[in-house]
Amino acid sequence: MPVRAYAGCAFVRDQTVSSRRFDAIVLGAGAAGLLCAAEAGKRGRRVAVLERAERAGKKILISGGGRCNFTNIHCNSENFISANPHFAKSALAGFTPADFIAVVEKYRIPYHEKTLGQLFCDRSAQDITGMLESECRDAGVKIFLNARVSEVAKTTEFVVRTESEEFRAQVLVVATGGLSIPKMGATPFGYELARQFGLKIQPTRPALVPLVFGRHAQKQYCDLAGVSAEVIASADGAAFREKMLITHRGLSGPAILQISSYWNNPATIAIDLAPGHELTALLREEAANRNLTTAKAPFHRALPNRLAERWLELHPPAAWTNHALAELEREAHNWQITPAGTEGYDKAEVTAGGVDTAELSSKTMECKKIPGLYFIGEVVDVTGHLGGFNFQWAWASGFSAGQAL
Repeated sequence: MPVRAYAGCAFVRDQTVSSRRFDAIVLGAGAAGLLCAAEAGKRGRRVAVLERAERAGKKILISGGGRCNFTNIHCNSENFISANPHFAKSALAGFTPADFIAVVEKYRIPYHEKTLGQLFCDRSAQDITGMLESECRDAGVKIFLNARVSEVAKTTEFVVRTESEEFRAQVLVVATGGLSIPKMGATPFGYELARQFGLKIQPTRPALVPLVFGRHAQKQYCDLAGVSAEVIASADGAAFREKMLITHRGLSGPAILQISSYWNNPATIAIDLAPGHELTALLREEAANRNLTTAKAPFHRALPNRLAERWLELHPPAAWTNHALAELEREAHNWQITPAGTEGYDKAEVTAGGVDTAELSSKTMECKKIPGLYFIGEVVDVTGHLGGFNFQWAWASGFSAGQAL
């Protein structure tokens, strides 16, 4: 049996056709799958993890600019989007950020807090993948790399076939992720499997993704690519005060990525370009000194110079009356944009939508209709905000399933 050692964990390559029996099979060696497998292994379960890629945790390794924003200390159910906003509460309460931090600290992984409760590795995301691999190794979990699943069947047990092997178990956990970042190996396999077993799927779409302007707006703003400003972006009842970045095709930055998860084409997004600033108050008080030069000063204080100049060029006051100045103020705090679309799954950090939570137990992630079948992580219709929340959902849902196997 060919075996290669990697990061302290034994990984098994596909071999000649044979049949292997385990207590549980986990499809996907990402964040949710690895943690679930480790927890089940600790409970004495014989677990196989099948990963189609050449290594485990590929998406973990590129997250957070390579430093893995592995959780957020302010995590609660309000940081997640789902057709059922209450579904995630049980899992999130059962495995909290403090629980994951305890594992990180057990492995003496140095980390730090950035803004808004986001925790990152000091060194590299490799620390997190190494930790998860060690947890799996110590729990006796077998991880099979380059294991591309060709068929999944259910008889008296689950049968999973790859090109060269057959795996059998009473339990099957689907942790195959979503559609985001296909260059890292994302596929619709998890959704196809759910449909195969008759489960409902909430419509999927790119989330935490840059927005694209239409051609006219691109001509107006996109030569300012690289300019950023703190704004409040709002859509569908949600609002985020963070940085906005103008790109060569539209808008990005944390505020835009956050609000993209709430945006549905062709709805509008409102942007407050100068939160907390009154831009025309002095002009309205000094009727004798109203002109474009004096109007620019407060805009320059609130916005980067190039954006301030462009905004006034494209939105000049209709007159120098109080009414017109009030309208200029209103527009600056309520810039209505209608994106032409998003940058798609190639640039999306996560996938919104997925396996309908009505099909699953909120405590264990097990399918209500099909005993022994579990769905965890991004493949489920639970999508976190930017800043470590999606990792916390992966850990929490993986832990819930791992404790139930």
